[in-house]
Amino acid sequence: MSDAAERAAQLSASPYHRDAIGNGGSRKGGKRRGRVRKRHTVAKVLTASIVVLAMVTGLGVTYFYRHLNGNFTYDNVDDQLGTDRPPEVEVEGPKDPMNILVMGSDTRDGAGNNIDGLTGDGERSDTTILIHLSADRQSAYGISIPRDSLVERPECYDEEGDTIPGGSGAMWNEAFSYGGAACTIRQFEQLTDIRINNYVVVDFQGFRSMVDAIDGVEVCVPQDINDQEHGIVIKAGTREISGREALAYVRVRHVEGTDGSDLGRIKRQQAFIAAMANKVLSGTVMARPDRLLSFLNAATKSLTTDIENIGRMARIGYEFKDIGLKRIQFITVPWQYAPSDPNRVEWLPDADELWEKVRNDAPLGRFGSGSINAADGVTGSGGTSSPSATESESESTGSPSESESSPSETTSESSDAESEAEAREAAGLCV
Repeated sequence: MSDAAERAAQLSASPYHRDAIGNGGSRKGGKRRGRVRKRHTVAKVLTASIVVLAMVTGLGVTYFYRHLNGNFTYDNVDDQLGTDRPPEVEVEGPKDPMNILVMGSDTRDGAGNNIDGLTGDGERSDTTILIHLSADRQSAYGISIPRDSLVERPECYDEEGDTIPGGSGAMWNEAFSYGGAACTIRQFEQLTDIRINNYVVVDFQGFRSMVDAIDGVEVCVPQDINDQEHGIVIKAGTREISGREALAYVRVRHVEGTDGSDLGRIKRQQAFIAAMANKVLSGTVMARPDRLLSFLNAATKSLTTDIENIGRMARIGYEFKDIGLKRIQFITVPWQYAPSDPNRVEWLPDADELWEKVRNDAPLGRFGSGSINAADGVTGSGGTSSPSATESESESTGSPSESESSPSETTSESSDAESEAEAREAAGLCV
């Protein structure tokens, strides 16, 4: 980061800057949504772009503040989350850990959203990812939840305070159809006992615009993708894709050589996000203010969130600065195909251990095996960005550095690499 950019980030992240540039009276930022009946606005596709947004929002926002602050839609749904929310667990660290629930939108309304000719069928959130930022701000991870997960959906509450009935053996993404982001947040909290601090929703067109703003993202497609049912055709090869093709790539399910499930798509989405984060933080974007500002403009236009204003986003983003790409991992909740329906999945008992780690701000440990990190290249062989100082240091838990690794740890790393290669291949990614 240049000295000027860092000063801008610090300025934008400071309370003084927030107050000086202002919230416009009682308006805290964004387009405030009134208390109206549910609108046709949210449900499926890639959304962990919040990681990318968070990492870069603090870098050039000072001069673009007012414009960006008016782009996004602010919607606080706390009144719809009930009085039985899980408490926050006190952990050691200079700050409190953060849990941000990121959801996608499958709305076909609006320019650029109806990419596959589908209409109706309500709203469901195909992509749900929990982003956890550690209390020491030295690591972050994203946990994807398959939309096909069968769960016990709790009662939810609509904007008028009326109860939305729960359901037994319900698909995860049905919560959004019934009660929007609030119902999905409540479902997550009640099933995991993890308190959500903030949420973000991104739609199809917003994702596409973000990719276009940085002139595409590099992917490696091992063989032609030909999903005639949904009109998605992508030729094999390693190249940068953008526009409709990029959106199709993260949405396609039926890839030859895979089982056609949502699980393969999740892995492709995670790899795409890693490559996208890598490019945004590279010199090709950071050294080009026009591209950076275009990316931020596209990202904020696509957001509905309870993060009050760009100043707060900038402060969150600034806290990612010392993590390093290798310490931003993406995994999927432990799962198995449901015995009752092979087209659905259910969480394994190991999921309880994973959620306990999140609650207590613990490292992923064995759950990180086979994960994709933001430093991964398109073939899973490592990214283009040079490692930061924090990436070369040992973990805060006291684990030995690479130069001090024991033979057993070397074997473990080899096993992890093999697991990751298998997972990438099963998802239709290059290895």
